[in-house]
Amino acid sequence: MTHSELTPGGIDETAPVVSRHSIRIAAPIERVWQLHTDVGAWPRWQTDIESARIDGPVTPGNTFHWTSAGLSIGSTIYAVEAPRRILWGGTAHGITAIHEWRFEADGDGTLVRNEESWSGDPVDADTENSRKLLGQSLGAWLEHLRRAAEDPA
Repeated sequence: MTHSELTPGGIDETAPVVSRHSIRIAAPIERVWQLHTDVGAWPRWQTDIESARIDGPVTPGNTFHWTSAGLSIGSTIYAVEAPRRILWGGTAHGITAIHEWRFEADGDGTLVRNEESWSGDPVDADTENSRKLLGQSLGAWLEHLRRAAEDPA
């Protein structure tokens, strides 16, 4: 099996928990992309993230490490199509997550879509709560990104 055969091309549509969200941000796609892919700066605008770091560029195969809700997470970047798409994922605390972000210029703004899948024993043990937690997290992340991108400072 080659590396590409092991690398997801998108979220796991068969996972017990899949969440999809979107938002329109009144900022150019380049600004939204830059904010979103500057991993080390996430804690400055994404208040749900306590720390984040990436060693090297945002490229497929690179891994970034971040902490959210007291959980340490390592995410591997699977695909990057700047400034339109990024896909990452990994397994942390028994949950395998795959997260895809899509960005589309929309007049003077940007339409951002994100979707994520969760699978694993903790998800199977409490699917409804997992679905609720993931939905809240993705919705909050989009709102934080909107506020940061639309801030004139």
